[in-house]
Amino acid sequence: MHTIIKVGLIGFGRMGRFYLEEMQKSGRWEIAYICDTDPRSRELAKKLSPCSKVVENEQEILDDETVQVVGLFALADSRKEQIERAFRSGKHIISEKPIADTIEREWEAVKAAENTPFFSTTNLYLRNSWYHNFIKDCIDDGEIGELAIIRVCHLTPGLAPGEGHEYEGPSFHDCGMHYVDIARWYAGCDYKTWNAQAVRMWSYKDPWYLQCHGTFESGVVFDITQGHVYGQLSLVQTHNSYIDIIGTKGIVRMSHDFKTAVVELHGVSQTIREERPFGGKNIDVLCNLFANSVESGIRDPHLPTFRDSAIASEYAWKFLDDARSNDLPAIGDTQTLEKILQRRRTMKNGYGLLRSKYIIV
Repeated sequence: MHTIIKVGLIGFGRMGRFYLEEMQKSGRWEIAYICDTDPRSRELAKKLSPCSKVVENEQEILDDETVQVVGLFALADSRKEQIERAFRSGKHIISEKPIADTIEREWEAVKAAENTPFFSTTNLYLRNSWYHNFIKDCIDDGEIGELAIIRVCHLTPGLAPGEGHEYEGPSFHDCGMHYVDIARWYAGCDYKTWNAQAVRMWSYKDPWYLQCHGTFESGVVFDITQGHVYGQLSLVQTHNSYIDIIGTKGIVRMSHDFKTAVVELHGVSQTIREERPFGGKNIDVLCNLFANSVESGIRDPHLPTFRDSAIASEYAWKFLDDARSNDLPAIGDTQTLEKILQRRRTMKNGYGLLRSKYIIV
C-alpha cells in the first residue's frame, strides 16, 4: 500500500489542470489545496476538485505544515520566489519549466534546490516518454554502433505569438528547450559549438522558427529544428515531429501523430518496429516517480533536476542569441497573425478540433 501524499497546486491554468487530472487518477495524492489568482480558475477548481480547499493566496498552502509537496504551475515570472519560499517552508517541489523568467534567476533557483534536503523536479517530459527510453536502450545495447548524429524536428501550428507565454520566452525557448534537453540527454555531455538561423514569422518581434546545428563535447553532431509555424492557416492542419539517431552501424528513429508514437530500429542484429500510445506530456510518470521519492526518502535518479532545466534553458537562449546575430529576416505581416489568432480562438483549447473542420494538431 502506498502512502497518500498531501499536495497543494499553485497555478490552475492548462498545466495545473493536467496535473490535477493525473494526480486524481493515481490515487497516491490528496490534493489539499488549489491556488489561483483568477476567480474563474478558482471556480473551475471547485468543480473539478470539490474536496480541495481553493484559495487565492499561496501563502496559506506554504503555512500548512501537513502539506508535503507543492506544484508550481503559474507563469515563470513567479517561480523563483515560490521555489525559495516553498523550500523555506519545508516542501518538496514539482515545477513546470522554465524554473524562472531569466537565466540568472534560474541559477538562483538551482542553488536553492541544491542547498536543501527537500526534493525537486521539473517537467522535462520527453525524458519520461517510453519512446526516448526505448531508443536509449537500443543505443546502449550497441545496436547502432557509436552514437554519431542526433537530429530532432518539432514543427506544429502550436502556440502563436501573443497567446500568453511571454515570460517563458519565444517559441524556441518555451517549447524548444525540451528538444535542447533531450538531445543533451542522448549525448550525455554539454554542447560545444552551434550555429543558428531563425525567422521572424508574420514580422513578430521574436523569431518563431529556429534551426540550430553544431557539436557536443564528445564530437556527436546535432541539428534541432523547432517552430510553431507549420501551416497555421492551412485547411487541414498537420505537423512534422521526429527524432532520428544515426550511429556508425545503424539507426533508430521515432515519429508520432500526438496519438501514437512509432519507433523503428535498424540495428546490427535486430530490425524492430514498436508502436504504442504517444503518452502526451507523461505527467503521470513524473508524478509517480516523485511520489516514490517522497515515500521512500530516496530521490529517483530518473527525475529531471532543476539544474537540467537551467542548462536546457540557457542553451536555448544561447541558440536564440546566435540566431539574432545572423541574418534574421521578417516574413509575413501582422494581419496574417491576427487571422491565425482569431482562428485559434475558435479551436478547442487551441488544439484539437476546429468547429467547422476536423483538424489534427
